[in-house]
Parts: sequence; C-alpha cells; structure tokens
Amino acid sequence: MKSVEVYILSGFLGAGKTTLLKNILKQEQAAERKIAVIMNELGKVSIDSDAIADDIPLKELLNGCVCCTMQGQLEAQLQGMLSQYDLDAIYIETTGAAHPIEVLDSCLSPVFADKLAIRSIVTLVDGGRYQDRHALSIQVQKLMQEQIHHANLVIINKVDHLSESEQAALVYDIQNIASDSKVMLTQFANVKLSDFQQIKRMKQKEHQKSHVQFDLHLKTYVHTFEKRIDLDAFENFLRSMPDTIYRIKGYLSFTHSADTYLFQYSYGMPLYLKEPVKMKNTVVFIGENLDHSQLNTDLNSLQK
Repeated sequence: MKSVEVYILSGFLGAGKTTLLKNILKQEQAAERKIAVIMNELGKVSIDSDAIADDIPLKELLNGCVCCTMQGQLEAQLQGMLSQYDLDAIYIETTGAAHPIEVLDSCLSPVFADKLAIRSIVTLVDGGRYQDRHALSIQVQKLMQEQIHHANLVIINKVDHLSESEQAALVYDIQNIASDSKVMLTQFANVKLSDFQQIKRMKQKEHQKSHVQFDLHLKTYVHTFEKRIDLDAFENFLRSMPDTIYRIKGYLSFTHSADTYLFQYSYGMPLYLKEPVKMKNTVVFIGENLDHSQLNTDLNSLQK
C-alpha cells in the first residue's frame, strides 16, 4: 500500500509559510504529482486560501490551532482526504502559534497512521525577527526555539536584509538549537522541491505488524496488537517510559474486559476512555531516540 507523504510547515507568524507553500505547490504540479493542502488559521476568516490553485484539494481549519483546540478536526480532514483522493502528498500549513509536537500528534491517529509517511517538519524563520528575538516575550522566544528544535529542515527567510556576518551568526545560533537539522538561507522563501524531498529518511518497513516510517528528530512508532493485553503489565511498561517519549495514543483491549479503550499518554499521565465501537488495537508513540526493536519486543510481551 502506498503511503501518502506529509509535510508540516511550521514557523512563527509572518515568517513566509504561505509564500513557501505557493512556491512548492507550483513545483509539485509541474512534476505532475497529486497533492492536497490543509491550512490552519487562528482567526474565523481564511486569509491565505486564495493562494492555493483551484485544482488542488484544500481543507481549512479556522478559528483555532491544530495543536490544541482542533486536533480532532485535523484528524477528520486527513481521514476524509485519504478516502476521497488518490494523493502523493499532503501539505499542512500550521498557524504561527503551533507547536510541532502537537501538530505531528494530530497527524498520527491510530485509525490511519499506517497510511501516512511524515516526510519532514519544515520550520521557517524570519531572519530579522529572529535576530531581534530578545525583544519578544519569553513565551514567544521559547515557541520559536521549539519550532526550530523539532524541525529537520530550517529555512532562514528574508536574509536580503542581513549582512553576511549576521547571516552566519544566525546559522550558528540555529544549529546550536537543532544540530542535526539542515539549515538554508533564502529570500522570498525560494526553495526547490528537491530540498524537501532529499531529506534523509528511513524506508518504510513492516515487521510483525509494526511500522517504521519516519526519520525525524521526533520519531514515531506504530504498533498493532494481535491479541488483548494485560492491564497490569501495560501499566508497569508505562512506568518505565523515559521523558523523551512525549505522546502515546491509540486503542487498546485488555484481558479483564470486553470493551475497547481510547488510550492517551502525555507527560507521564495515562488516560483511558471506554469506546462504544470496537477498534483495531493500535498504538502510536511519538518521541526522541525511540528504540523500535525494544518497543516491539516489550509490547509483544504484553499479549496474552
């Protein structure tokens, strides 16, 4: 089964995400690839949707942010696109206030996680604004750092206003935050499609119903259980979770009950909600330095 590529465009307000998206979409169409776009706006009115050509499927999420209030809507739109269109790639333009972990979390519903291949998180940085970032609030500075830290391509945009020494200083600062990221300097978000597609990633593999799809700083692991699992053993497994695992979510069936549960885990706290409908027992992990082989072994040992 072909996986649909997903590209997440991140970056603070005014960095040039829509300009970048327009540029990339033209190149995608020239390459005759089938693409779709999801745009998220904090306001009630769409501002940038006119930038998308009429023949490109477009879904808009208005008056909220996919990383907090609109996760369910994003999942529904992705599910709809996957069932309605035969696509090569989906581009998600986030709001300037979005956190990459939360956006990635929204893309990995256990219902369709194995149908998507998250190719890259691309963060745009307004060079001049980042140079003067210390004038911004601590919260905004922290968000910008998070957007950079979790990207695997950082584009420093609007560099025509900066001297060569200022550009070099910005690259140095950003590589200190995201040492493994590719960093580019641009004007008018002028980036080649190949810059997106050449980012190193692992080829999709399948091993005992577990899928290894991505090579991001934020790695993901999808696991499907063949049988019900023991709740006590699962709770003991959760107690061993390192801080570098940020999210776990999925559907679980336990040996003590005939019910299916929606399971969510973040910051060390598990949550179980009884589901009215039976679902495939699949869980998705999001974190750094995930040991896929060890997770596969540990999770399979929980089955009875």
